[in-house]
Amino acid sequence: MKKELSFVLPPEIAFEKEAFEKFIYKKLDISSPTEDVTIRQTRRSLDARQRDLKVNVWAEVFINEKATPTISYKREYASVKNAPQAIIVGAGPAGMFAALRLVELGIKPILIERGKDVKKRVSDIAAISRRHIVNPDSNYCFGEGGAGTYSDGKLYTRAKKRGDWRRVLEIFVAHGASEDILIDNHPHIGTNKLPRIVAEMRQSILDAGGEVLFETKVTDFIIAKGKEEELKGVVLENSDKIEGIGVILATGHSARDIFELLDRKQILIEAKPFAIGVRVEHQQKLIDKIQYKRDEREKYLPAASYSLVQQVPFDNLEKGVFSFCMCPGGFIVPAATLQGEVVVNGMSPSKRNSKYANSGIVVAIDEREWNKKYAKKGALAGLYYQEEIEKNACQVAGNTQAAPAQRLIDFTQKKISSSLLDTSYQPGLISVEMGKVLPPEIVERLRIGFKAFDKKMKGFLTNEAQIVGVESRTSSPVRIPRERQTNEHPILKRFFPCGEGAGYAGGIASAAMDGERCAEKLAELYGK
Repeated sequence: MKKELSFVLPPEIAFEKEAFEKFIYKKLDISSPTEDVTIRQTRRSLDARQRDLKVNVWAEVFINEKATPTISYKREYASVKNAPQAIIVGAGPAGMFAALRLVELGIKPILIERGKDVKKRVSDIAAISRRHIVNPDSNYCFGEGGAGTYSDGKLYTRAKKRGDWRRVLEIFVAHGASEDILIDNHPHIGTNKLPRIVAEMRQSILDAGGEVLFETKVTDFIIAKGKEEELKGVVLENSDKIEGIGVILATGHSARDIFELLDRKQILIEAKPFAIGVRVEHQQKLIDKIQYKRDEREKYLPAASYSLVQQVPFDNLEKGVFSFCMCPGGFIVPAATLQGEVVVNGMSPSKRNSKYANSGIVVAIDEREWNKKYAKKGALAGLYYQEEIEKNACQVAGNTQAAPAQRLIDFTQKKISSSLLDTSYQPGLISVEMGKVLPPEIVERLRIGFKAFDKKMKGFLTNEAQIVGVESRTSSPVRIPRERQTNEHPILKRFFPCGEGAGYAGGIASAAMDGERCAEKLAELYGK
């Protein structure tokens, strides 16, 4: 017999396996040791709006019946070694999930990645913090698994209708992720676990006969002219050419050279709104106290997070200031892709056990900002605006990977901080007035936004917190247009712009779903 149950429980029962099972046994009046019982939670969501915390829990109970498998996805793939091949540029979540989907559809993926595999990326990432050296092809953004591999692993998405979110989670579980991601309302793998999972996904691609090329940079496209232009393949940095039945471009939001290549070859692209701001870093204990309304967080509670948004006027124009990629129990990391720029991002390990909490606090940006100076750059105007701010941040902070920083109340009062707090940001911080780093349309809205956030989370605005700049890679500053029904570029056939870099995703899960959709459309149109 199978029972499906739902409860509203205190955290000490919902998050403790033994306590939850004891509760179920009592609720169902199960006491006989002869009964075969399997209990498992299927969904779990913490409600911290009131002082008495509650957890909404859904569960399955199998009594004297074999439990159904937790996941239906099977890591079994037929060989595509001799099948028609398609090219995928970029081995982030969009590219890797596109490759696995092509395998399932009987097409051989050729996955091309400018960066290194997850193991080799480690030394290059360490060099950014230790020696302030940025490898332009191997860093927090570029390399196997993309930006997500070494900068968090959050899987929550609001775009669940765009694809099979559950399937994406199950594929991660099939490759080594914890089954907890199938249960939690805001699933998170953790940057410490993602490298092994990503390597397993690569192995699935290889075992099925696909190819994965690391440290291989695409520098040009092979375009066939005719009644309709078609993208036949790519040219590599060493001048080698690879052709296929179609090309999925999944290069991420930081591949500026690809955007410039598209613009140079007059392939239609568009400037896209994005957001720029800072990272704010608090002690996790303070965020716990504010959110859980208690002095200490009990061991069974997860590190508290938050989500904040405020519409803020400046210069007769109201724009959103909002939290972005909040990382409870996490770290701030250097995410620059070139020497001479400073960019920060956030990540959390799987246990979220750092003493720090950080979040991007950013301001919406569009043509009204970038066209003041870069209108002549056309579709690349936002990219140039973004790049200028990152270079300025580096220059103001001393031309290393040390980041400009300011205590939070000092920032709202336009005062240079006489000292800074301990930080999770390993390259180090330099005390500056952030008005020298960010343009007025951003910095003034941030000042107003932080004051408004303190009314929503009393205690948030404190000099025991600090801002670190700049958080500028929130999403792509460029969109590569595509047809709604086919996901194909409207002018260049056999070209499938995909994921965050093309402007169609905003995180690991949505990028993975977009990768699968592009693979399916490519196979439908050209895989016969």
